[in-house]
Amino acid sequence: AKSTTKLGRDSESKRLGVKLSDGQSAIPGNIIIRQRGSKYMVGAGTRMGSDDTIYAVAKGKVKFSTFKKRNYDGNRRIVKRVSVV
Repeated sequence: AKSTTKLGRDSESKRLGVKLSDGQSAIPGNIIIRQRGSKYMVGAGTRMGSDDTIYAVAKGKVKFSTFKKRNYDGNRRIVKRVSVV
């Protein structure tokens, strides 16, 4: 009996991550971040798609900022917010 190889069983990469960085210009429809879960939150000029993708709905420059978000249990965590201004 021949044995099978252990190769060729890795999953395909999902190409997640930040696509437009701080200061770059964006037009409506541009994808800014592809993510799993809400690691980055939406700000002004951006919306979140059904797969948590953040995209631009206004024309302008991409801006990243941080703020403290209150969780449901009362704790605070630092969250990155993306906006197009």
